[in-house]
Amino acid sequence: MYRHILVKYGKDILNSENFKGTGMHIQHGNMSVREHCINVAQVSLAISIKLGIKCNTEDLVRGALLHDYFLYDWHNKDMIKPHRLHGFFHPGRALRNAKREYHLTKRQEDIIRKHMWPLTVVPPMCREAWIVTAADKYCSLMETLYIHEGKINSRRKKGRKTRIAQ
Repeated sequence: MYRHILVKYGKDILNSENFKGTGMHIQHGNMSVREHCINVAQVSLAISIKLGIKCNTEDLVRGALLHDYFLYDWHNKDMIKPHRLHGFFHPGRALRNAKREYHLTKRQEDIIRKHMWPLTVVPPMCREAWIVTAADKYCSLMETLYIHEGKINSRRKKGRKTRIAQ
């Protein structure tokens, strides 16, 4: 629904090889990190527009697209860089990765660094970060419960019901 706004402000991110590569990693349920970030950006826009919350749309979109830019599959066991406590540490990793590739505003940095509040302890400092934080929680819940389904190993609803019934 808000795809044209995502393209307007995030075309370079959406077309980057690293961002496209996040489509190979599961985030929640069977949703890829790429799909999740796009969903969070769209839900963030919906929250802002439908609730009439004035904010910097460019910062909102770019921060939402990059909020989980950690560039690894956190489900894989990695003995060199263990992904235990992923929820606590991935915002810092995402911010470092994003800074390597993009010029970020202070708002965009705040969005990426604090989207996992309250795990990040320090709360968001701008309304854009609060919006992305709320959108991320909503999307994560919907994806984990398979209410919003992704394209990776997509399970048919009929197949899930059969498995549960057994």
